[in-house]
Formats: sequence, C-alpha cells, structure tokens
Amino acid sequence: MRIATWNVNSLKVRLPRVEEWLSLREPDILLMQETKSADEAAPLLPLRMAGYELAHHGEGRWNGVAIASRVGIDAVSLGFDGAGPDADGARFMAATCGGVRIISVYAPNGRALGTPFYAAKLEWYERLAAWLSQNADPSDDLVLGGDLNVAPEDADVYDPQVYIDSTHTSGPERAAFRELIDWGLVDAYRRHHPEPGRFTWWDYRAGNFHKGLGMRIDHLLVTHSLARRSIAAEIDRDARKGKLPSDHAPLWLDLG
Repeated sequence: MRIATWNVNSLKVRLPRVEEWLSLREPDILLMQETKSADEAAPLLPLRMAGYELAHHGEGRWNGVAIASRVGIDAVSLGFDGAGPDADGARFMAATCGGVRIISVYAPNGRALGTPFYAAKLEWYERLAAWLSQNADPSDDLVLGGDLNVAPEDADVYDPQVYIDSTHTSGPERAAFRELIDWGLVDAYRRHHPEPGRFTWWDYRAGNFHKGLGMRIDHLLVTHSLARRSIAAEIDRDARKGKLPSDHAPLWLDLG
C-alpha cells in the first residue's frame, strides 16, 4: 500500500498535475491540503475516472482538506472545528481507507511569534492532540499526515540560523509536534531518511527551489504497527518542477 500527502495549493488550479501524479506514482491513498475549494466544487468525477473516491472538506478560497482513495473510503469525520484567527475552517478530515484510519490535516501557519495567529496555532495543536486521545488508540493502524507547518528538527530547514525567532521552528511548535510523537506516532520519512537537506516546501520567490532553500513541513506520522510495515518513503521533488507547480512536493510512504 502506498500512502501519500500533498499540499496542492488549489485543487482547481493543480488538478491536471494531481491527475498526472496519480497516474505516475499510483498511490492507494492521497491526502491533500489547501484545496481552496468548496465541497460542491470538488472534482469528484475526474478523480472517479482516475479510479479514486474523493472525500472533501472545504470552504472555498481558503484551507480545505481531502482524501482520495482507491481502496475504499468510509467513516468520514470532520473531527473538530477551530477557534481563533487562522485556526478555524476546513483543516481536518478523517476516514478509514483499506482498513487504515487516515487523518489529513492542514495546520495553521502561525504567521509570527507573539501574535494571535501563533497562539491559535498552538491551541489548534492542543485540540488535535486531544482528538487523538479521545478518538484513537496508539495500537490502531493510523496515519496522521499533511501540512503540519512545523519543521521538527534543525535538519529540516536549510539554515537553522535563518529561522531563529521564526514560526515553524520555535520551541513551542516543536514541542507540539513531539506531543504527537509521544502519543504513539512515528515520523515515517525520518525512519528511512535520517539525513538533512530533504525538504517538502520551497518559497516561490527568488528561485528558492533551485537553490535548495526549503523546509520539511509536510509529514506522514504513523502508529508503530504501520511503522514496522513501512519499507520506503520518498519526497517527489520532480512534482515541484514544471508548469504551475504547488510550492509543496508530495511525500509518500510504502507499506509492505
């Protein structure tokens, strides 16, 4: 089974790229974030023609999460609603696909330290951890993936000095990420790639992608039962190239 996550930065704009990528990489399950679509505009038919069922939770111009599956999709839940600036909206979706509980999340950005947006981000993480504690068990076959907007270690940014006093790398954000790990999750990509310099996001400006100036902020966190089954993980940098790419690259995990 191949499980992937991708912040597509507008599913409407990126749909041809998504269809191409599904055909090329053939994931069984694709988590998507920042779809920027209303539910009634979700591309159910194009994805069905590609062999995938689509569950979508959107609000129009902002946010939006989705799960596309070719191994079935049931027990869809929207989890929790947000509270506070940049924390509410369509940022969470859970479903069961092929016997695995799948959670697609799009964490708030946080914008800047000391702002209401940063406080709302930390509060969102608190509610995510509370949802896990109340609705799941570390013994489950479970994947929590998506754009978590946290680079958990210095190895996950191109230059740690650049990110001092910045969001995505602050102590409280990294502690919130570790709380998910401590609950019973494994950073699946790091299990296979301990080396630094592997990123999933590059700013559109100043040619940062070609300069290698990125961050690893998209993740697939899995329970230990799935970690033991994992045989490979990869970031598809090629999907960041070409015409009209997202600023994020897809990340996938293969389970034996």
